[in-house]
Amino acid sequence: MNLLIDLFGYLSIIVHGLTIVTQSMAIGGVLFLVFLARPLSAEIGLPGPRIMDDTARIAAWAALGLILCEGATVAMQAAILTATVDLSLTDALGAASAMAGIVKMACGAVIAVGLWGGGLRAPRILLLATAAVELVAATLTTHAAARLSDQQVLLAAALLHQLGAAIWIGGIPAFVAALGRVHDRRAWAAIGGRFGQMSQIGVACIVLSAATMTFLYIGAPDAIYGTAYGVMTSAKAAMFAGLLLLGWGNARVTAQLRRDPLASPIRMKRFAEVEIGVGFALFFAAASLTSVPPSVDLTLDRVTWQEVVDRNTPVWPRLSSPDHDVLALPALQAQLDAEAAAHKTAPQPAFIPGAGELPVRNAADIAWSEYNHHWAGIFVIAIGLLALLNQAGLRWARHWPLVFLGLAVFLFLRSDPEVWPMGSIGMLESLRDIEVLQHRFFVLITVIFAIFEWRVRAGGWTSRKAALVFPLITAIGGAALLTHSHAIANVKDALLIELTHTPLALAAIAAGWARWLELRLPGRGGRIAGWVWPPCFVFIGLLLLLYREA
Repeated sequence: MNLLIDLFGYLSIIVHGLTIVTQSMAIGGVLFLVFLARPLSAEIGLPGPRIMDDTARIAAWAALGLILCEGATVAMQAAILTATVDLSLTDALGAASAMAGIVKMACGAVIAVGLWGGGLRAPRILLLATAAVELVAATLTTHAAARLSDQQVLLAAALLHQLGAAIWIGGIPAFVAALGRVHDRRAWAAIGGRFGQMSQIGVACIVLSAATMTFLYIGAPDAIYGTAYGVMTSAKAAMFAGLLLLGWGNARVTAQLRRDPLASPIRMKRFAEVEIGVGFALFFAAASLTSVPPSVDLTLDRVTWQEVVDRNTPVWPRLSSPDHDVLALPALQAQLDAEAAAHKTAPQPAFIPGAGELPVRNAADIAWSEYNHHWAGIFVIAIGLLALLNQAGLRWARHWPLVFLGLAVFLFLRSDPEVWPMGSIGMLESLRDIEVLQHRFFVLITVIFAIFEWRVRAGGWTSRKAALVFPLITAIGGAALLTHSHAIANVKDALLIELTHTPLALAAIAAGWARWLELRLPGRGGRIAGWVWPPCFVFIGLLLLLYREA
């Protein structure tokens, strides 16, 4: 239970992100079935029933995932409340958020059961009504439900926002599956055209609701960069712009399919795959917003523009590291050990991971962190430049993924100096600290995609799935970085660090999906994408090289 309490904040973001994904796919699948797959079945011909069955299967599995995610959320909330507040389990489950979660689980069950037998069996009215109830229940767990002013407007905006996301992003998996079932230009154009119309409705819902929430939740321009809510909203806006660009590309393909008998839908399929990935990353950014208050509620401790400029003014990188013994925790632990030895008692730990207290820091800790970021930047710049040389045809540069292994070892040793092997805190014990857990996760995925990409480039692996590991994990790592938290007590310092990490996350997402397009998109489009992702790594490296904490 103590471990759950320690990790609850971060786990709730991850689970909530998965909940948004599964909810959007379930509702998006229902809408795709009702407004596209069924009406177009006769026009599409023989693949029509298969498309309906595929759509029903996708929505049903997503609904089951929604039940599991929402069940995990309700269980965690109930466990936390009963363990920390004098509440019975019945009272905890009677809370408004828990009741909304139970309703969402029930709606997921109705959708799953209704669609399990295929796309033709479930009544349309039942599916749409259940999806509507699901959206209403989900809206009651948003920031809008807790507002004292403009509550009705914000509730309507939140519902519209989730509906738009479900229509567009949530429907794309079914769209991709449908494109894979048909093999003639007329059917491709019909599916692409109808889904394009649905997507336009979804985009309109998102734009209208986002404008409303931006005005009422953020309010002033200085809150965009001066609060965590504003920064994460900006990240969502950047990814939304990328999705619009991809959607525009698909609209052009649809128009080409209608007039050119030799046109191919392959670009539409590949762009839609990337839309899924970027859309899911956007959902996790949305989940992160639930952990911070709206900007209008944070009028104090906002970061000023001058502070942003001062922190990001380039200075010479820190290439030498302070000694480990002068860091705050090792120095404090040495003092406690000496006092315990003098009194012949057991020494107290200077820091207990997951105890709810932030570790002490001093100037040496800041220097240590900056050194780590700057050398990591050198590693990443080298990776990007070598990847560019390899792209230009220099065969010896194909071993560039091995540089990632050096980066992983460096981060494993240096990222958390209080933890084994440099510090006194054991490996398993340290994982109670959410920042350490995230650092270890990033090290692990770095090792995984380094090995896979090196084997693909230098080892002769011909498996298409093996080649996709690198872009997929790079994009996942970027999305995970959007949820990354820092154990720093000063609100402004934590936000200034987030201002540097958010562009890193967006660049990693762009790099991953550009590499995906290079592998999956034939012809000129794939070649262009191949020249996009290496500069993204160079950009990431430069940001790390300029990183400052003071």
